[in-house]
Parts: sequence; C-alpha cells; structure tokens
Amino acid sequence: MIRLLQIEFIKLWNNRASKVLIIAYFFLITTIALTAAIKFDFGPFKFHLAEQGIFNFPYIWHFNTFVTAFFKLFLAIVIVSMMANEYSNKTIKQNLIDGLSKKEFILSKFLTVLTFSLISTLFVFIVSLALGLAYSDFTEISIIFSDLEFILAYFIKLVGFFSFCLFLGVLIKRSAFALGFLILWQIIELFIRGIIRWQLFDGKTTDIIMGFFPLQAMSNLIKEPFSRFKVVQSAAAELGQKLELNYHVHWYELLIVVCWTAIFIYLSYALLKKRDL
Repeated sequence: MIRLLQIEFIKLWNNRASKVLIIAYFFLITTIALTAAIKFDFGPFKFHLAEQGIFNFPYIWHFNTFVTAFFKLFLAIVIVSMMANEYSNKTIKQNLIDGLSKKEFILSKFLTVLTFSLISTLFVFIVSLALGLAYSDFTEISIIFSDLEFILAYFIKLVGFFSFCLFLGVLIKRSAFALGFLILWQIIELFIRGIIRWQLFDGKTTDIIMGFFPLQAMSNLIKEPFSRFKVVQSAAAELGQKLELNYHVHWYELLIVVCWTAIFIYLSYALLKKRDL
C-alpha cells in the first residue's frame, strides 16, 4: 500500500497545477485563524467576531468543519485531474504494462483519497484546537473534547465527496467535463427536491427522501452552525422565537455516506475493469 501511495504522490508532486491547488487548500484553512481579528467599530455599534463565541469549545468543532468543507473543491479538482491525467498522459496504460493490476490502480487512487481526507481532518483538528485554546471561554478537558463527532463527520464527508470525484474522473475521463457534471448533479438534486416537495410530500418527508441522495447526504453530516451564534440567538429571542434545531451528527447519516463511498469505488473499479485500455 505504501508503494501505491508513493507512486500517486510522485505523480501529484510533479504536476505543477496539483501542487498549487494542494498548497492553496491548506493555506485557506489556516486563514480561518485570521477571522479572530475581524472587528467592526461604527460608533456605538462594536462587533468582534471572536467575542461571538465561534471559537468556544465545543462549538468550534462544528463551525470550523462546516466552513472548511467549502474548500474541498480545491482538492476535488486535484482528484478529478489526477484521474483525467492518467488517460491524457497514457500513464494508466504504462502502469498496467509495468505490472499494476486494475484493482491495485483503483486502490492506489482510493488510498490517495483517504490520505487527503485524513491529512485535511488532522489539519482542521489542529487549527481548531489552537484557536479554541487561544480564544475559548471554556478550557475544561471534558468540554474541549466534546462534540468531536463533527471531526469524524468531516472525515467521512471528505472521503465520500472525493470518492464521487474519483468516480466521475474514471467515468468521464476529462477533468473539465467531470467537474461540470459534478455541478450539474447538484442542480439535478435541487430539481428533484423541488419536484418531490411540490408534487408529493411535505418538507420533512422531502428532507428524509433527499437524505439518500449522495451530495445531500454528505451535506447533512454537518448542518449549518450560524444559527448557534449568540447574536442570532439574541435576535430570535427579541422576535419571540426560540431556535431549537438538531445539529447532531447521526449514525445513519454517516452510514449513508459510507455506503455511497463504497458504491463509487466499486463502480470506478467496475468501469475500469470493463474498458479496453
């Protein structure tokens, strides 16, 4: 397995575009720390983002995993390009000639997906821990390490999303078209949601059905954290409303994404096995 990973990372590191995207991805994650310095001072109105509690334990695990998940598109481009380049540069055929089986080839790609996901998760964990220790009002050990379910959900979410990107790279062979299809699939899911909601079911039933679709299932793992802001809670209270949303990560949501991940990897292998390269 180490040999397979070495082969993949040599290819990636020798590709300038992939190298730039990977560095940019991790740089953007570190910029979350800069949000601690954001201050607005307009006369009597003073707003300091860090004072809103976004870096408090355990809320920081929720906030950071939700925000950094948007940056995964950088690595998605790398994953799709990684597969597309195998076809355009004919390295896939050379790898197979050199003795690499199709199963090992897909395994090497999936190991790369797992490695990217694991490193990203550890990086977010370290950045969040450092910010929390610097700005959190609560530093008890039991509070610091509560709600780590969001870190697990973040890892599963990345693995699932990158596996989908890998499958699209195998299926379509061209990175631009594969990324275009990724956007198209998001639109398709939104369209299906609208049809189901309009013609058949209420909002709650629609959410349950859409929870089985791949991108929506991944999105469901980490719900939006902004309604937990002190300022949002205060505004809602002034309007006579109490926000009681379910932010927890549920085991069945994790299971759905894990199943989709297995499906994408299997389909990637099945497609590659079927093709005459």
